[in-house]
Amino acid sequence: MCLFSYAEDPDPDEQAPAGLLFVPVRTPAAGPVLRVFRTPLGERTAVGFSRRDLLTATLGAGQPAIPLAEPALRALTEPLGIDRLVVDPVLTAPAVTTGPVYAADAPARAL
Repeated sequence: MCLFSYAEDPDPDEQAPAGLLFVPVRTPAAGPVLRVFRTPLGERTAVGFSRRDLLTATLGAGQPAIPLAEPALRALTEPLGIDRLVVDPVLTAPAVTTGPVYAADAPARAL
């Protein structure tokens, strides 16, 4: 028996309740549709943000979102075979450019 009590971080596999989340959606004419993302390994996942400003910082100011409780989000994604929920993810993809990108070291081609 251990005589000392240590406060530990939860195990990554333990699901702690997330509470109310801001969930990114698409807004077609028929109404909001949940956006589903992929992890770096390609697994489909639901995404939620604990604060609106975190969603804006990651996905931009124009990203529409709806508030959903964590159990409701899980209930919506379960029929789709999605059992992973990522809360407050950080975008790691390179920024999208609007114009052509030219490689400085690309060989020149003759016409």
